[in-house]
Amino acid sequence: MKKTIFIIPLFLGGILLSQRKPAPQPRVDFAGEFRRISDEVMLNSNAYENLRELVKGIGPRFAATPAYDKAVIWAEKKFAENGASTVRRQDVMVPIWERGRESVQIKTAGGSWKSLPALALGTSEGTAGKDLTGEIIFAKDLAEFAKMFPSDVKDKIVFFNYGFDQTIINPNEAYLIAGKYRWSTPSLASRKGAKAVLTRSATSASDDVPHTGSVYYDVLDKNKIPALSIGARSADELEQLLKKQTVTVKINTTSATKGEKVNHNVIAEIPGNKDNSVIVIGAHLDSWDISEGAHDNGAGVVQVLEVLRVFKKLEIKNRHTLRFVLFANEENGVHGGETYAAGVKKSGEKHIFAIESDAGGYSPRGISLDMIPQRRRLVFAWKNLFLPYGVYDFSQETSGQDIAPLKKLGVPLAELVPDMQRYFDIHHTSQDTFDKVNKRELNLGAVAMAQMVYMIDQNW
Repeated sequence: MKKTIFIIPLFLGGILLSQRKPAPQPRVDFAGEFRRISDEVMLNSNAYENLRELVKGIGPRFAATPAYDKAVIWAEKKFAENGASTVRRQDVMVPIWERGRESVQIKTAGGSWKSLPALALGTSEGTAGKDLTGEIIFAKDLAEFAKMFPSDVKDKIVFFNYGFDQTIINPNEAYLIAGKYRWSTPSLASRKGAKAVLTRSATSASDDVPHTGSVYYDVLDKNKIPALSIGARSADELEQLLKKQTVTVKINTTSATKGEKVNHNVIAEIPGNKDNSVIVIGAHLDSWDISEGAHDNGAGVVQVLEVLRVFKKLEIKNRHTLRFVLFANEENGVHGGETYAAGVKKSGEKHIFAIESDAGGYSPRGISLDMIPQRRRLVFAWKNLFLPYGVYDFSQETSGQDIAPLKKLGVPLAELVPDMQRYFDIHHTSQDTFDKVNKRELNLGAVAMAQMVYMIDQNW
């Protein structure tokens, strides 16, 4: 076998020796940073006291009310106290909807009037304070109602008693199904000539507390009929009564929309050290008019404030701009979210990620990822970092209402996923109060959000 001998000139060897690999960069201890974030929040968080101030000091913060304006001033002050570099307002046009008073009474032949616990649904039209009386017609579900002829429905009050499917373990999935009966049935019933709609409250509970929430009239609807929800127990009793005899209902409500006014998104920032691309951390500042809104969404508000505080306190060098947004008018229109997204589209500002907390202040169990599969896989790789903090579910693919308009701009979205088994018991009711929130669970949610924001900021 011939051997070939290569002779390397000395000068070439010198060149090769001079092209050494750069020194390796120190590996970031992500687990250690997770622990630092957790310890700071669990030991020094002021989220719980901030929540007390917001829901007890200001109370219900419905859009277009003086209380919402007070909440804006409060939020600006808290952002500044927690170390924001800038704090500003963004104008948002919102509807002025007033609930006024409401009542629902039923009567059988020969009987007397009996009042039912009821709430007018948000943005619904009322009866102008006059009694609206008519016979109740019962529809088991949307499929049954679709088979009814207009002659069956005309001048009747349609009653839907579609409850949560208790076999669905994820309560949010059950809510999205049952919620259709709240927001879609007024338009459907109006098109067949109904005078009003009554629906079972969208709740997992079996008590008799009525729940409110928005309805959406179709733009083509010429007749916007009144819509109210009644408590779950009363709904079941009414269904049984209707199986035996005719029932008349008398509705009286003064709810109405009275124009528009300017409210504000409240926006704070920590500038980035790498570039001007933006990560949004958001929650909605408003609540329903009948509720302190402690879980929905005072908890999300104070968690957003806490993420800002911990980044400043630990002097974390964020690469991208962290933008903290408290949105206006999520409950009856999502105009705050729409306005923010429109501003982003107009400016061309690059957003690489947005996360929202709007599912209550219960113990965090996961983070929902509404993004393309390639991005989801990047987040899946971090699962073991979150496991010690009880956060394990990254399978869901929803996002918060306020940041959802950013999806049209291609922004990857996420939402904190707490344990929601009790959430819809009090959702959109007068029972959503400060005493229902656990301090430790609230803080754990802030920990998970801050950890996720940290990982996105350092790795994307």
